[in-house]
Amino acid sequence: MRTQKIHPGAYQALVEALASIYWYKKDLKKFIQTRAAERPSLVAGIDFDGYKRVFAEEFVDRLMAEEGQNRDLTLNIMLEVAQMHSFPSLKRHDDAATLVPAAQEAVAALRTWTDRHQGLVEEREALEAEIAERRSKMEAGQGFASKLAVLKAQFLELGQMQNRQQAGLQFEPFLNQLFNLFDLEARLSYELASEQIDGALRFDTDDYIVEAKWRKGPVEVEDFDKFDAKVRRKGKNALGLFISVNGFTAGARSEYEKRTSFITMDGGDLICVLEGRIPFDELLGRKKRWANQSGSCFFPAQLALS
Repeated sequence: MRTQKIHPGAYQALVEALASIYWYKKDLKKFIQTRAAERPSLVAGIDFDGYKRVFAEEFVDRLMAEEGQNRDLTLNIMLEVAQMHSFPSLKRHDDAATLVPAAQEAVAALRTWTDRHQGLVEEREALEAEIAERRSKMEAGQGFASKLAVLKAQFLELGQMQNRQQAGLQFEPFLNQLFNLFDLEARLSYELASEQIDGALRFDTDDYIVEAKWRKGPVEVEDFDKFDAKVRRKGKNALGLFISVNGFTAGARSEYEKRTSFITMDGGDLICVLEGRIPFDELLGRKKRWANQSGSCFFPAQLALS
């Protein structure tokens, strides 16, 4: 975003306004020091015992000299002063009847500049909003990456478990967490009248029946046949997702390379997702598209990444 400069006339109007609305040095000193509290270099060495207009000019000159660094602070001060209507410091003075109108005139003159610079204020606010949005996205991204890393660690732990039956039982809730992380409408295993369903998810208007296996070896064609029949007994928009960590035999893949009611994922696919190389939903979409185009249930993540 291109940054516009604050007009020199606005700085001079600020000096006039500060010198006019604060009659007593201590009141102006307090105002300046309070506003510069986070940037002490702006007031370091200023002689606040000297003439009021002189130290007001010195402060504003410092703001102007490093406008890039002080721009937001300068605009905030200008807007604050331009919106002042009462002047307690002047009302205590015997010549309040003369001093107050002079202060009002100085503030009005500054206001003409702040009105001209409203675009700068809006630009600043837009930039702040953009930065806040970027920060929010970055924090969300970090949180997402952290959760994905936790799931990867869980997956590796499951692979090391000696009790494979227990690992298989924990694999289903692991997959449910993974599905939900990618905003897929996941459901844990459930039973129908005549069959057990390992899980289900919804993606891109389609409902997927999930079969999950973590055997010592690859899945055989008989498992595909049973799953294919299970999927075909569901609604016309139902598809299948067969997940086998240790893959599928060549015979199983060849049997379902020209016609399929389901797509497949293996451990290599899951690792690609868990390492953040491809989002789960994107990989699911690529696999479905390949199945629609070729009739094959098998489309490894490495092809999507190549």
